[in-house]
Amino acid sequence: MAGVSVAAEWQLLYNRYYRKPELYQMQWKHVDLTRNKIACAPFGGPIAVIRDDAKIVQLYAESALRKLRIFTSSGHLISETVWKNPGGRLVGISWTDDLTLVCITQDGTVYSYNIHAELVNTFSLGKECFDNSVVECVFWGNGFVCINEAFEIFAVPDFKIPKTIKLADCNLEELPHCMAVIEPQYTKSGDVEVLLGVGDHVLLVEEDGVQQLAEGIGPLQKMVVSRKGEFVASFTHDGRLLVMSTDFSDVIIEHTCESALPPDQLAWCGLDSVLLYWDDMLLMVGPYGDPVRYIYDEPIILIPECDGVRIISNTSMEFLHRVPDSTVSIFQIGSTLPAALLYDALDHFDRRSAKADENLRLIRSSLPEAVEACVDAAGYEFDISQQRTLLRAASYGQAFSSHFQRDSIQEMCKMLRVLNAVRHAEIGIPLSIQQYKLLTPAILINRLINAHKHLLALRISEYLGMNQEVVLMHWTCTKMSASTVIPDATLLEILLDKLKICKGISYAAVAAHADKSGRRKLAAMLVEHEPRSSKQIPLLLSIGEEDTALAKATESGDTDLVYLVLFHIWRKRGPLEFFGIIQAKPLARDLFITYARSYKHEFLKDFFLSTGQLQDVAFLLWKESWELAKNPMASKGSPLHGPRIKLVEKAHNLFAETKEHVFESKAAEEHAKLLRIQHELEVTTKQAIFVDSSISDTIRTCIVLRNHRAANKVKTEFKVSDKRWYWLKAFALATIRDWDALEKFSKEKKPPIGLGYRPFVEACVDAGEKNEALKYIPKLADPREKAEAYARIGMAKEAADVASQAKDGELLERLKNASASSIIDTLRDRLSFSGVS
Repeated sequence: MAGVSVAAEWQLLYNRYYRKPELYQMQWKHVDLTRNKIACAPFGGPIAVIRDDAKIVQLYAESALRKLRIFTSSGHLISETVWKNPGGRLVGISWTDDLTLVCITQDGTVYSYNIHAELVNTFSLGKECFDNSVVECVFWGNGFVCINEAFEIFAVPDFKIPKTIKLADCNLEELPHCMAVIEPQYTKSGDVEVLLGVGDHVLLVEEDGVQQLAEGIGPLQKMVVSRKGEFVASFTHDGRLLVMSTDFSDVIIEHTCESALPPDQLAWCGLDSVLLYWDDMLLMVGPYGDPVRYIYDEPIILIPECDGVRIISNTSMEFLHRVPDSTVSIFQIGSTLPAALLYDALDHFDRRSAKADENLRLIRSSLPEAVEACVDAAGYEFDISQQRTLLRAASYGQAFSSHFQRDSIQEMCKMLRVLNAVRHAEIGIPLSIQQYKLLTPAILINRLINAHKHLLALRISEYLGMNQEVVLMHWTCTKMSASTVIPDATLLEILLDKLKICKGISYAAVAAHADKSGRRKLAAMLVEHEPRSSKQIPLLLSIGEEDTALAKATESGDTDLVYLVLFHIWRKRGPLEFFGIIQAKPLARDLFITYARSYKHEFLKDFFLSTGQLQDVAFLLWKESWELAKNPMASKGSPLHGPRIKLVEKAHNLFAETKEHVFESKAAEEHAKLLRIQHELEVTTKQAIFVDSSISDTIRTCIVLRNHRAANKVKTEFKVSDKRWYWLKAFALATIRDWDALEKFSKEKKPPIGLGYRPFVEACVDAGEKNEALKYIPKLADPREKAEAYARIGMAKEAADVASQAKDGELLERLKNASASSIIDTLRDRLSFSGVS
């Protein structure tokens, strides 16, 4: 049987036990809760204390200046600062979920402090609160609601986005008796809802409207909403405690108190009971049975938690909570449940009594459940020796049970080691196991590093297998901020010694903080240790190390990073300096040229000129002339042709200065000459059809327009060969079907040797003029050409005759495939030479 000493301290509320273990003897000195405004953060968070300026208090050996002091839950001073903020009386003070201390003054100014009493933000609730002072405010997780002297209600749903929302007008004639808030996450609308005790009823106020509830229930003197917004506990004017649903439709608890005076504090203890505190008495009321009374001879503050209430006095901190079922099954007086027998068996085993074996035989079938109960009960204990005893009992029972999951003891040991570490008075975070699970280890570690408990945070991270980078990064930044007198080289060694613990840590992020702190030399030394170029190079640019950044970027081979550095240097340096930098870096130079060819021609020309690459400038000018031709205005006449010609002429001059580009120089010269002639032709003909056509097309177009003089001029200027001239003119005349002119042209002089009358034949055949073609086919000197010409106009017999006269068997075979077979068969009989089958 388990001893009675543990259960002797429990209090029974109907059929449920509650206990109130002392967590700490408060370490602070000269702190009187009655003289101060107090704000206590949930989840074992810090306590903010500031002298209440609404009360007249006697000053002892202390300054008349008010101080904002922040303590751990064990009463160790974390930080303090003198309160010098304007704005009138301090109306409300509270902690947010991320441990930001929010202070609201009478004129509607909101001051935000971190855990080190450093002012981090300030904003105003607006003109309405400035003109009509704030009277009362109610906080929740990350927001609050306030009411001013004009009975207007305002809400700030999220401190991270400090936007003030005015709720609907309630038409109040006096301040409400009490006020409570249902958090947005627990309302149907998703917006905050405010409950006001007004007269004999309750008003539910939202941004869009006001609703009257529970008429005749009041006046209500106090109201408080349960943690998840399901129930409302209220104290009436006639001394009754009412617990109802938040729509006030159902009464769950109704208890008449001995005093009609409203309690100083009203709070929920989990979801099972409600606490009421008067000057010297704490009353706990449950759904059934008589209430439990606790007597105090000093003032206390109630801090609701998810599984109970922390109670702070001037000298101690206690935790009032329901005793878990597993603990009750072990330590309840007279308990014979398997868990109690297992715990008792361990006691007998330690005393080497045979009764231990007898107890184990009694619970052999229920041994897994008994072991699980001992493990669970150990998790709820704050006393380390009691934890150890319960875990030993579980381990003892596990040795005789093959069905129990052995990992659960190990997991519980891990959690308890973490909890015991943070519960230590030097740390002062008295988390219960339920609070720890709800808070999560990641948030606990964040709270530790924000409190500058980096070593403990690092050890917990390592123990739980979590990423240590967050802890090391925060420590590094904090160390740099606090080490202004340490030389950069010395500080670098200190930082590197710690940072090497975590592989893959971002040295660039550390260097960025060093740069922000004004330690640019330290930043440059740190960034050298960053292995990732994508993080290293942007930081090098930010600290002014452009040359190093360019070298690192080119070494990495990442073109995106090279471009990033190039554009940065381009903006900051002069052109000549920029050109000098990239000229020594082939990759950077080539990438710059590639980019500038598409977007920055003028800048690229300056670069080529600075490096003596005249031919590249010429090519750019030539390209620009073609880009100018794409301008829509260029097709409407010739206002842009002049600039084009000048660009090509400039290109010609630049090419002419280099011996290696004689061809390009000549080509540019002739291109400019052609453009000028085409420009003149468009002016004289008033037709924009010449520019950008070839020499051949220009001649052909002139002939088609019967401007033979211009055609001859182009021929002469560009030394067009006679063969080419005959082909162009013959086809141009055939195009306009000027057969007389074509015949006249054929008789002007003898065609060039090797060409003959073939251009005239081809032009007529392509134009489909058989009769015209017959004028020139007989003049063809080559029998093969003559036979093929006859065949093309459908005169197979004449083609065959020419082929036979030439005795060309191969030609005959081709003609056979193209002509009627009957004609060819006749011709075959007439031929007697070899080679024709």
